[in-house]
Amino acid sequence: MEDFIKEKIKEIAFSSVSNDDLLWTNKILDSITLVELIVEIESEYNIKIEMNEIIVENFETVDLMVKFIQSKLA
Repeated sequence: MEDFIKEKIKEIAFSSVSNDDLLWTNKILDSITLVELIVEIESEYNIKIEMNEIIVENFETVDLMVKFIQSKLA
């Protein structure tokens, strides 16, 4: 899951990231690239991410995204 997210961020934002990089704070992701990433995550893991779930606490780092996706799959 981590590798998938990192690869998609590299494709979308042209940045290699580590698990704890601050993606929003450091402007690696912006609103447009975040939406692109969410579409990829929804497709890959067959989940639906609601608008109210698109918050920093779920998408600031790769680790937080993994935790969030795992909670959606549980």
